[in-house]
Amino acid sequence: MYLVKNLINGEAVASTSGWESAIFNPATGEQIGTVGLSSKDEVNAAVAVAKAAQPAWGATSPAKRARVMFTFAALLRERADDVAREISREHGKTHDDALGEVARALEVVEFASAAPELLKGEFSRNVGPGIDTHSERQPLGVVAGITPFNFPAMVPMWMFPMAIACGNSFVLKPSERDPSAALFVSELLLEAGLPAGILNVVHGDKSAVDTLLDHPDIKAVSFVGSTPIAEYVYRRGTDSAKRVQALGGAKNHMIIMPDADMDQAADALMGAGYGSAGERCMAVSVAVPIGEDTATRLVDALKPKVEALKIGPSSDSSAEMGPVITAEAKNRIVSLIDSGVEQGAELVVDGRDFSLQGYENGYFLGGSLFDKVRPDMDIYKTEIFGPVLSVLEPQTFDSAVELINEHEYGNGTAIFTRNGDAARKFSMGIEVGMVGVNVPIPVPVAFHSFGGWKRSAFGSHGIYGPEAVHFYTRLKTTTTRWPEGISQGASFTFPS
Repeated sequence: MYLVKNLINGEAVASTSGWESAIFNPATGEQIGTVGLSSKDEVNAAVAVAKAAQPAWGATSPAKRARVMFTFAALLRERADDVAREISREHGKTHDDALGEVARALEVVEFASAAPELLKGEFSRNVGPGIDTHSERQPLGVVAGITPFNFPAMVPMWMFPMAIACGNSFVLKPSERDPSAALFVSELLLEAGLPAGILNVVHGDKSAVDTLLDHPDIKAVSFVGSTPIAEYVYRRGTDSAKRVQALGGAKNHMIIMPDADMDQAADALMGAGYGSAGERCMAVSVAVPIGEDTATRLVDALKPKVEALKIGPSSDSSAEMGPVITAEAKNRIVSLIDSGVEQGAELVVDGRDFSLQGYENGYFLGGSLFDKVRPDMDIYKTEIFGPVLSVLEPQTFDSAVELINEHEYGNGTAIFTRNGDAARKFSMGIEVGMVGVNVPIPVPVAFHSFGGWKRSAFGSHGIYGPEAVHFYTRLKTTTTRWPEGISQGASFTFPS
């Protein structure tokens, strides 16, 4: 077994708190490591290091900061397989899926490499007689990120490359369930030339989270996780006068119009619903075919595909889906499937009793498919975060849109159709932050920003992209006059 340490001031430092959390291999159920959980004093020490290092980094030219990001991007490409193995070992997702995670993270690093362009200010000459005005974006100081288990490398890299490129220092608290990937990529950034103390990693539980949220030297906090915790982080952080962006849960719907290519739609639902065992905030967990005939065709197309899912450990290159993250997660998903059956949904494919030879103690589930789901059922209202797809059958396009708009979450959604009018009406009228048209998982590319609506996100800024520049900087505007001649005396009217 191995011990995962903190990364403070460029050095690996073991926590001395005496608190630890076990790390398991989800494919086998065996403990493979331990992570030390930091005390309040250890978190405070990391913040102090970040605060001391930030002024010099903030004064470093954006071009030099960008060069570090360019080198970091090159190292990520070179070490992508290694990063993916770190992800799969503790999370359980397939190697190819983990490589996809690294690729999407790399996009953000590449965008952060454009810091000189992103941080350019504005200038106006002669706004008044002999008066010029310019504006600039300045770093906040020390900022923090609190990240989830489902994307242990990508989500941290949705945060710290942009924050650091903008001139801030960063304290990262990754998930204690799979902390090694975040630590690995942080060490790569140091290898790329980032000065010690600018990026620090502390592992911990709620105590560490609360310490970051309350700390007066932390100016902004980014969070991704469940909605109840996102709301908690937002309220506690803003009560401490911090900027907070807190991304929460989701219940993502995909409308299938009668004119859609049914094979294409079914294949899209397979990847979007069962990829990464459904442990994605952008997973499609609700299929919404319009009309009874469309629903019948869709379920008939999905059933054999779900039954044929290739499930295995990350070491199996042919596996399409791995285990869920913990035994507790597996039990919770099973209990929700049980509730769907009890409440009257039709369980077309039952994945509860799946067992993989040689991995009987792993946290594997088969894919489950429900038909005849109603909006009052727990499997519809709750974010299951597992390999479960529900099919609802509204009779009209308008009723499907109303169904989606009435849900408390508004993270992502999609429509599959050949009809441009329907697609345009959908994208304009749907109350969801990210929309796909014949694209099942509409995660924006890095030069746009990611963000949901309603109870899927708290705070006024999306994550990464242009929104990140505004979140991690503050605006300063300077008005300049170089007077000539003799003073004309004081003026007591408002300047114009």
